[in-house]
Order: sequence, then C-alpha cells, then structure tokens
Amino acid sequence: MALSLLIAIFVSILAWSHFRRRRRNLPPGPYPFPIIGNILQLGRNPHRSLTHLSKTYGPLMSLKLGSIHTVVVSSPESARLVLQEHDKAFSGRTIPAAAEVHGFDKISVGLIPAGERWRKLRKLCREQMFSARRLDAGAGARREKVQRLVDYLRECSVSGRAVDLGQAAFVTTFNLLSATFFSVDLIEFESDATQQLKETVEGVTKILGSPNVADFFPFLKRLDPQRIKKRSEFYFGRLLGVLGGIIDERLETRSMERKNDFLAALFDLMDGSEYDLSYKDIQHLFLDLFLGGSDTTQSTVEWAMTELLANPVKMSNAKNELRRVIGENNQVEESDISRLPYLQALIKEALRLHPPGPFLIPRRADREVEIGGYIIPQHSQIFINAWAISRDSSIWPNPTSFEPERFLNSNIGFKGQDFELIPFGSGRRMCPGLSLAGRMLSLMLGSMLHNFEWEMEGGVTPDTTEEFGLALHKAVPLKAIPLYCN
Repeated sequence: MALSLLIAIFVSILAWSHFRRRRRNLPPGPYPFPIIGNILQLGRNPHRSLTHLSKTYGPLMSLKLGSIHTVVVSSPESARLVLQEHDKAFSGRTIPAAAEVHGFDKISVGLIPAGERWRKLRKLCREQMFSARRLDAGAGARREKVQRLVDYLRECSVSGRAVDLGQAAFVTTFNLLSATFFSVDLIEFESDATQQLKETVEGVTKILGSPNVADFFPFLKRLDPQRIKKRSEFYFGRLLGVLGGIIDERLETRSMERKNDFLAALFDLMDGSEYDLSYKDIQHLFLDLFLGGSDTTQSTVEWAMTELLANPVKMSNAKNELRRVIGENNQVEESDISRLPYLQALIKEALRLHPPGPFLIPRRADREVEIGGYIIPQHSQIFINAWAISRDSSIWPNPTSFEPERFLNSNIGFKGQDFELIPFGSGRRMCPGLSLAGRMLSLMLGSMLHNFEWEMEGGVTPDTTEEFGLALHKAVPLKAIPLYCN
C-alpha cells in the first residue's frame, strides 16, 4: 500500500511538471526528478553532458537544477538572440555561493547588476586600461615580459630541462598585468611563490565553476555542505591580501614617488571623481582583472601548444610563416601580428576547441522573455554552452580536429560579432580585456614558436584531458623541452 502511494505521488509530480511546462511553453528538456531535478545529469563534465542532451532537446533546453530553472543555449542563432537581440533582458547574473565572500559579489564588475555603478566601472576599464592608446603605450612592457620568457626558455634549452608551459605562460601574463597595473613584477619562473599563486588563481576559477548543491538549493548556503564557500573564502582572501599589500605600500609612498601606471590613475580618481572609488573598489577591480586576464590567457597558450605538439605539420606551418614574415634573427613584435594570418588562425582554432569558459559566465533573465516561441521565465539562469557551439558539426567540418586552415579564408573572429565563436562572450557583458588578450596570445605564442623547436618530455603524446571549472584547464600540465633555433 505504501509503495503504491509513493508511486502515485511520483507519477503525479512528473505529470504536474509536464503540465506546467506545456502550460508555460518552456523550452523542451529532460524530465526532472522530484526535488533534485536534473542535477544528476550534469555529471563530472557538464559542458559535455549538456552538449549531449542538447542533441535530443534542441538549442534551447530547459533544466531544473534543484530549485533553479536553467536554460541552456547551444546554437549560434540562440546565442545571438540572448546576447544581442535581448542582451539587456539577459544582462543579470546568477551569483554562486562561492562568490559571496569578502563582498566580491557586491563589488565585482563581472557580477554586479548592469546599472549605473557597473557602467562607470566598465567605462573606467575601457578608457583607463583597454583603450587603443593605453594598449599601444604598453607595448614596450609586453615586449620586455615576453623577452624574459624567451630568455627563460633559452636557459631551459641549454640545460635540456622540460618546461611547464602553463606555468611559464602564467608567469609571463601575470607579470605583464602587474607591470601595467603596479610597475612591478610579482612572480618569478620556477619559484614556490609562483606555484602557490598559480594554484590560488586556479583554485578560485575551479571553485566558481564547480557544481554546488548550495546553489541549487539556496536555503543550504548557510550550511555550505560541500565546504565550497569556505575554500573560496580562503583563496579570495589570499589574493586580496597580496593586492592589498601592494596598494598599501603605494599609498604610503604616493607623495614621494609618482608612477605612470593604472594604480596611480586610480589613486587620482579616488579624489572626488565621477567614479567615486573606494579602497575596496580598487582592490576588487584588480582582483577582477587578474582573475580574468591571467588564468584564461595561460590556459589558452597551454592548449594551443598542446594541439601544436600533437600536430607537428601545423606547428611547421606556423614556424614557416614566422620565418618568412619576421626573419631568422628578429623578434616578434605586436606590429607584426596583422601580417601573420596562420598564427591568428591557430589562436582562433585553439579558442574554438578549448574556449576558456565553457559556459562563459552564466547570465540571468531579469524579466520574462519569449525566444523562438518559448518562454524564458524571469530569474532563469542562462548557460551559453560555448563549448557545444564551437564543436557543432553542422557549423564546423571535422569539429574535433585541430585545423587552423579553416580560418584562413574566413572572416569569423572572436570579438563577439560572430556567434559561432564566442570564447570571450558578446554583448554588454563580454570580456572587457579582449583586445589585450589578443595581443598577448599572439606575442607569446609567436615568440615561443619562432625561437624554439619543441619536443615532448619522454616522447609521449600530449594529454588532452580537461578539468572542468569556470575555465577549462588541462588535467595534466603540459611539459615540453625547448630546443633553441635562433
């Protein structure tokens, strides 16, 4: 009798769920289990499992993740509707519990509502950090940091040491950012402090992207059953401590020494400007910039080198172009980038196969919207499955193959206008540092390829196993031996 009653209740719940879905005309999706919904269908690699489900339920798919209604977008046209046509309605953010530490969720330009405060911070980044004038002025610093990378790789080549390419790219990117922001280098190659900082940054991105039961059932946030928020508090606290120490030191010496960097500009803007900046605003702005700029860039460099080491013909093509355009003994300059179409193509292909953020940063519907005949309810969480879009066989022939040539006669770019390739997002909330990322990727990869031949440590095939998080990292670090050729 009891079993029959349970079965009846279970069937009734499913029927009611089906009735509500039909009544509201939500996008199709797998039937949710009572209470937990579709949580179990996420698996260890949600970008892959949701890609698989979208092949059954379509490019707009509904999921119930605990108490959170989620819509998964898996096609360029659906992404265009969300990120361009209805950009304003979908400009909100679903705040994960992991971000509710140290006030990050209330200060971060990536998470606060797209209102007046957000617009001022975006304007600040656009005009003071990422304008063409600022980027051109920083070309010398970038050249210096990349030359340090080349010098380090040359030392490893002389001694025959394998290089952890992810860490080498991380050091270069992080120091480029710190030199631009603070006029100092913060870390060194092969140091314990560097490894700790890299683990901290990766810890933040992994935690922010990890499925968390407290996000699916908000009443559990106080309990933090997976201890995700506790770990997040530790990692964020460590990074804020590093940044706070630098800011405090500069505040003490500000009257005695004037530097022409981003921190100096922000100090000036603290004194009665339109931006109304506080100490915490500056600290968290730098946190945003370091998290957004260092991890994604080093990850893309590491994935690109992984694919090139697994495809020696593609690496040879890139090296031949560099030799022809740059010359044997010259160094790659930012002014050369526009004359290196194959290098640009291989960067696009690396971003296609391995987008830094498989779901970008999830959005939220600030109001109810109708898309393609379906209703997206207010407060729905929106996953843009950039990973699925960039591996869709109806768009990309041989989608799992590394083929830079596909971009040589194509106008598709990654600046948010071509929805087949949106590794940095699109619309008002796309990555503000896109232009800097493009320059750094070209300069680092071009220099690594132009100055060295490469071989895998032990002659093994590069491992391509992914580790899911807010960014897709390599589960096994890439270690290769540079052979100096210039």
